[in-house]
Amino acid sequence: MLERIFGELGPWNWMVLGFVLLALEILVPGVFLLWIGLAALIVGALSLMLWEASFWVWEFQVVVFLALSLVSAFAGKKIMSGRGNDSDQPLLNKRGAQLIGRTATLSEPITNGRGRIKIGDTMWRVAGPDLPAGTTVRVTSAADLDLELVVEPV
Repeated sequence: MLERIFGELGPWNWMVLGFVLLALEILVPGVFLLWIGLAALIVGALSLMLWEASFWVWEFQVVVFLALSLVSAFAGKKIMSGRGNDSDQPLLNKRGAQLIGRTATLSEPITNGRGRIKIGDTMWRVAGPDLPAGTTVRVTSAADLDLELVVEPV
């Protein structure tokens, strides 16, 4: 039964496959099926033009589809990786980096290179030279995935 349906559809098989893949991309987004669906649509367009050609057998069509899938996937990766990652707030999810340059008073002394400061409503671990509690320090950098601030005395 399927063989009869595929035989009757002829070159439209590729078009149907392409649209099914594009629909799946909408249902299961991931920007991968898009490129394979486009390759299937291109093979479908070529099939409409070359259906009567003797070299355009199903094996050759599959090879063209696979090659176009690879080319379109690599091109899509290049296009998507080239998209601007520029943000108007590049430090939005980097709380420690947002605090660089701020000054604060040590809540706990820095002993053996470690202490604590309070900035806003948050207590932060700090690293720096040994200093007594109450010393004013400036944040110079954020370390350990923004979980610890590096400070120096003002």
